[in-house]
Amino acid sequence: MKVKLCLLSLLSILLLMACGEKKENESKENSGSKETVLKIATLESGYGDKMWPEIIEEYKKVNPNVKIELTQSKDIESSLPGQFQAENYPDVIMLGIGRKAGITENFVKEKELADLTPVLEMKVPGEEKAVKDKLVEGFTGNTITNPYSDGKVYLMPMFYSPTGLFYNKTLFEKNGWQVPKTWDEMFALGDKAKEKKIALLTYPTTGYLDSFLPPILAGRGGEQFFKDVMNYKQGIWTSPEMNDVFKTLGKLAKYVEPTTVANATDEGFKKNQQLVLDDKALFMPNGSWIVGEMAATTPKDFKWGMTAYPSFTKDGAQYAWSFFEQIWVPKAAKNIEEAQKFIAFLYSDKAAEIFVKYNAVQPINSYPYDKLSEENKVFYDVYKNGAKALVGGYATTKPVEGIDFRGTLYDSFNSVVNGTKTPEEWQKEVNEMMEKLRNNLIN
Repeated sequence: MKVKLCLLSLLSILLLMACGEKKENESKENSGSKETVLKIATLESGYGDKMWPEIIEEYKKVNPNVKIELTQSKDIESSLPGQFQAENYPDVIMLGIGRKAGITENFVKEKELADLTPVLEMKVPGEEKAVKDKLVEGFTGNTITNPYSDGKVYLMPMFYSPTGLFYNKTLFEKNGWQVPKTWDEMFALGDKAKEKKIALLTYPTTGYLDSFLPPILAGRGGEQFFKDVMNYKQGIWTSPEMNDVFKTLGKLAKYVEPTTVANATDEGFKKNQQLVLDDKALFMPNGSWIVGEMAATTPKDFKWGMTAYPSFTKDGAQYAWSFFEQIWVPKAAKNIEEAQKFIAFLYSDKAAEIFVKYNAVQPINSYPYDKLSEENKVFYDVYKNGAKALVGGYATTKPVEGIDFRGTLYDSFNSVVNGTKTPEEWQKEVNEMMEKLRNNLIN
């Protein structure tokens, strides 16, 4: 009998100990001491594969209770769909719009993005300022970061690059040429260059016209005109201002280097970029990444220059459209709040010290531009030299069957260049497409 009582007493003690331990563990979990696993997926772009691991190590100093699993790959778009299908969503995805796979656009259209508006009000980890107070004006509140009409941010702006017309400074200096500021000056220079068997323009692919057309639109009609175009205002594509734009593009098509269309593909685009390096074309639309992309074949005496797009009148404004990448959180992510904290950290001065080493430029007002490479400083000086910054893209619409947005708006320029389509025919097709899209805007 005594043995049985002892056994019962021992069992009671063990149960009490187990319950106490369980409560202690629950208490730890509730107090936030449990380590959170944050999954981050990012495209390995021209910044290389060392940058994000450095950022993560720095973040751990301000948030040691988070374990980060990083997946980065040049081919990240091939692996992400499988994860989505298995409902294994990364918490943070660094992948911008405009990619061929269209993953980010699909999340926008399906309204499967987490609301990141709270990030703007967060204090940057390790600092006193809120994120909204560090961001350069215009990089949120546009049709890219705020794709719906609800006033909320769903895509946060990350690295940006001013885009413009890139050229060889050395060639201009050798010939005593001035960089044109108006379209009249541009075409006059094209005639001079033609005498030396140099074309006025080339372009890598027609996809690069996404940075080419916006500043031309703003240059002709102003910033409100540009916004109206981006929001599919009825009749905007047949307006007098738009007629002038297509007339100018039609004239410009006659100055394009003859081999451009044949090489304007994902496989041949570097041949078109090489035309500028070999002094066979004066200008090409591009972004600051061109320096690294063409470093292996850049001549020693070549000096990169970049200018904003010409104005339509002598005293008219010149614009440079800023391309920027986006970081976002799937609505189905498991750790949305932790993801928001991590994103807030990316706007810190500590993060900027890492990003600048890789020439990755954030749109924050404390960014250390003085630490950029000398070549990259030249590109960001375009705004100091009088160009107006332009950001934003087309408002989000529902998928419309039969619509080929890039093919109609951009690829058709190839047809204008080779003479199989007139500028008027191109404009008519674009207007018809935009009217269909206008009727399918996502509110």
